[in-house]
Amino acid sequence: MKAGDAMTMLHLFDRVAVEEEGEGDAVVCVHGLGGSANTFNPLMPALARHRVLRIELPGSARSQRAEGPLSIQRFVDAVLSACTRLGVARAHLVAHSMGTIVCQHLAVTAPKLVRSLALFGPLMAPNDATRAGIRARAVKARSEGLAGMHDITGALLQGALSSETRHKNPLAVAFVRESLMRQDGEAYGRSCEALAAAQAAAVEGIKAPVLLVTGDEDGVAPPQAVRAMAERLHAAASCRVVVLPRCGHWTPIERPEDCARELRDFLAAQR
Repeated sequence: MKAGDAMTMLHLFDRVAVEEEGEGDAVVCVHGLGGSANTFNPLMPALARHRVLRIELPGSARSQRAEGPLSIQRFVDAVLSACTRLGVARAHLVAHSMGTIVCQHLAVTAPKLVRSLALFGPLMAPNDATRAGIRARAVKARSEGLAGMHDITGALLQGALSSETRHKNPLAVAFVRESLMRQDGEAYGRSCEALAAAQAAAVEGIKAPVLLVTGDEDGVAPPQAVRAMAERLHAAASCRVVVLPRCGHWTPIERPEDCARELRDFLAAQR
């Protein structure tokens, strides 16, 4: 049975939602800030004949009712808990944006779990200027609620999507807008605080093969930063960098066919 054809099961563990579908080698998907399980819908054709778990991180989407402070470590723990409860001992990890930080930490702290890493819009940690902007976004989201999320969404649509996406791909724009606007302001603010406090993992110790995919107009994960990240990974892991033209930060949404092809080829090479 193929991922995308199978019935999707929804699990709830400690107010954390996990979608499961398909059969075969396990793939665990971890979304970014403002994302959800739906971020990976365009990649599902590449995950045929895999058992796919799509985790919605505490504070996001259907997991927004998770209580308490959020952190990268809490996100790592949520992924580990979901894998343990669902009997996943080894998996390919697929992630976007903030989720790529989570997966790097997983690869360092739980190397036996991680078969490979496919990271879209990857970053190791925000720089100082970016941290300040994310903290300001957290304050706005938490204090202004829906109105704040409306303003944040408008700014991110301009800054996180490529020019071509904004002008020629209204469905992609609508998807990203809806993904952001569906987030609860308080929970989104706590997620922003978790990202702002994120520290880089010791990626030099990662042994699993790595795919890094970014866009040439990605301001969050610019090509030069992704290539520098790859240099740190090269010593210990096989690492491939792909830069997609006319693409911003929401790579799976902006360039779904290209991302699915790269992911399919990458996973095929791990068999």
